[in-house]
Formats: sequence, structure tokens, C-alpha cells
Amino acid sequence: MNDMMASGFPLVLVLFLLFLATALWFRGREMRKESGLPAGDVIYTDTGAWRANSNVLHSARLRLVGKPDYLVEQNDGTIIPVEIKSSLAPDTPRDGQVLQLAAYCLLVEENYGVRPPYGILQYRDRAFAVDYTGDLEADLLDLLDDMRATREEYDPDPDHSEPRRCVACGVRAACDRRLA
Repeated sequence: MNDMMASGFPLVLVLFLLFLATALWFRGREMRKESGLPAGDVIYTDTGAWRANSNVLHSARLRLVGKPDYLVEQNDGTIIPVEIKSSLAPDTPRDGQVLQLAAYCLLVEENYGVRPPYGILQYRDRAFAVDYTGDLEADLLDLLDDMRATREEYDPDPDHSEPRRCVACGVRAACDRRLA
């Protein structure tokens, strides 16, 4: 009897592990669907879930930096930026959030050489796919020009005098006014 149980134990263990692996695989697919991320491989994350991401996307040409929450590379090589918002979705995405997503699209194109056809704004209850059109890019570039013109007219000092805040800042590497 003990020989029979001993010889059956490996089979039971293998079946249990196979069942567990299948259950985890299905749960992973379910969680991926709930996350709002498009199909593909996550190649960049700045959600802070495991550790802070020190990689900042930047454009020296435009003097622009950014850290999208996710970049997802699809099978065809397309890279989709995803920005997670903790609030409930408005009826339509806010202009500032659309322009933030457009900035990430532009940074993806400059850093990876691939123009995203769209980006995703993922709210707590709903997602919006925002087309990255030539018009949206032009609006973003106009806004950046306006911001630079305003800065040249009024060049404020940092709003603090605490070097430790600069050390923790996500855009520290690109800042010409950092204190540390």
C-alpha cells in the first residue's frame, strides 16, 4: 500500500502543479484585461509598483521630459503610451490630460523611432484611446512654444529651497535649476 501511494504521489503533485499554473495563467489574463493595458509587452513602467523608474524619456530638441505610466510594445513594433488616472472618467478627456498623453507620444517617437498611432488614458472606470494626429501634435508644439515664451518673460525660481526635493524629482536630470 505504501509503495502504491509513493508511486502515485509524483502524479498527484504534477497534476496539482498543472492545475495551479493554469489557474494563475487565467488570473493573469483577467488582471491584464482589468488593467486597461493593450495587448503586447510592457517595456516601460513608472507606476512605482515595484520600484521607482529612473529612466526619463527626453527630447533635447524640444527640451521636454516625461515619464509615462506604461509603454506597451505590440507585436507589430508599435509602442503605445498608457497614462493611468486615479479619478473616475469625465465625459471626455480633459485637454491637459490629452496634451500630456500627446507629449508621451512625441517622446516615444523621439526615443524609440516609432510614432504611436494613439495613446490610452485609463481612468478608474473607463479608458479612452486618444488618436495621436498631426493636429494634436501641432497643438502640443504650440503649447510648448507658448510655455517657453512665458518662461523667458518670467523666469521663476524653484518654489522651494530644499535640495532633498530636487534629489527625489523625476525630471532632475534635465533641470538646469536643480539644487542638488
